[in-house]
Amino acid sequence: MALTEATRTQLHTLFTAAVAAVDPRTLIGRAIAVDHDHLLIHSQEQHAHTGTFPLPERVFILGAGKGAGLLAQGLEAVLGASVRGGVVVIPTGVSADTQRVTIVHGEHPLPGPGSLSGAEQLRSLLALKHPSDLLCFCLTGGASSLLVSPAGGLSLADKLTVNRLLLACGADIHELNVVRKHLSRMKGGNLARLAFPTTLVSFILSDVIDDDLSTIGSGPTVPDASTFQDAWNILARYHLLAQVPASVSTHLAAGCRGMQAETPKPGDPVFAHVHNFLLGSNRIALAAAATTAIASGFLSYVYPMPLSGDTTDSARQFAAELRRQLVTIRDPVCVLAGGETTVRLTGHGKGGRNQEFALVVAQAPAGEDHWALLSAGTDGIDGPTTAAGAFVDGHTVHRAQAHGLDPVHVLAENDSYRFFMTLGDLFSPGPTGTNVMDLKIALLFPKRTGG
Repeated sequence: MALTEATRTQLHTLFTAAVAAVDPRTLIGRAIAVDHDHLLIHSQEQHAHTGTFPLPERVFILGAGKGAGLLAQGLEAVLGASVRGGVVVIPTGVSADTQRVTIVHGEHPLPGPGSLSGAEQLRSLLALKHPSDLLCFCLTGGASSLLVSPAGGLSLADKLTVNRLLLACGADIHELNVVRKHLSRMKGGNLARLAFPTTLVSFILSDVIDDDLSTIGSGPTVPDASTFQDAWNILARYHLLAQVPASVSTHLAAGCRGMQAETPKPGDPVFAHVHNFLLGSNRIALAAAATTAIASGFLSYVYPMPLSGDTTDSARQFAAELRRQLVTIRDPVCVLAGGETTVRLTGHGKGGRNQEFALVVAQAPAGEDHWALLSAGTDGIDGPTTAAGAFVDGHTVHRAQAHGLDPVHVLAENDSYRFFMTLGDLFSPGPTGTNVMDLKIALLFPKRTGG
């Protein structure tokens, strides 16, 4: 079975269903209501809990992240005139239709001047809070880069250097965030410190494995168990202490000696009036894709564990599962997986983890008919490219060779974007306004049916 237009459409349909299920406006609409001057909240996620909060005269909406704008839009629709203002930082190129909340555009995946400006506007608004106010904070993936307020003595350039070094060496999201938290006046619970003693309610979409609230967006409203010593050790593990700016190593060293204030820890009084609600995650997206696949005549198999770690290793494991199922299936099967892997940069090309994942999978069952895969980010963006991911099938490698492309060389150069652009197999839906990690959607067809 070649990668026909019909197969692309099926894959695209499943991706669309998954993303629609985690549309921030939909999630907010399901989770909150106003009844007799009270805000009622009911989260249906695994960390599900409920809350009831009196609606005061002044409600402010704050936030940061790829889906924060649509969360704010959904909140405004429910809270109406109770909202007196707010500041939400979202990526450049993404829009949100808010009436009372100021939208600031920041930069991602590396912070920039807009990220800095957005954080300062948010800090300025927090400085005007009253204890009787209600602060609603919208938090989604991408907030770590979009909400940047360097600790004293550090600059945006310092943080950019550290981020680039950590991303290039393959540090995972947990390691990135431990360092970020200890270079920031916002992250690692510090926003809760700025909001205290006002009631702060956070609405969160998870873009991390296991939905660790302290990791999502570097946990600005969540206690931080990590320390300056942990941040120092991460830089040491990747041999970066000699490469980071002197101001960064000096700051972290001072923190290790107790000369800088630690991030607020579990039990800190600043969290007494903080309430965090997880509204959506990768699980919801996978479940929606599985339901849609079944309705389309496929059996559905969801990979038992989220994909993480090295992109190449994860892709090879996923490809092995596809080969195993191709031998035994008697009916069409949709194999689904979620998660987020890490690319180690070895070349100077252009690409993203989903495009690299797809290309590694394409090499494993190369020449095999009867399968196709879409690997894509739910945010519609894959690395520093305009694509969300890519389509592959058993003929991708042969088609590439006909164009003079060597997949092994392409992967060594981290140049998967140009590879798939040449083949016309990039998947580019544009920014989706949400972010719950990545999706791997594979369609397998029994050989006896001919696909």
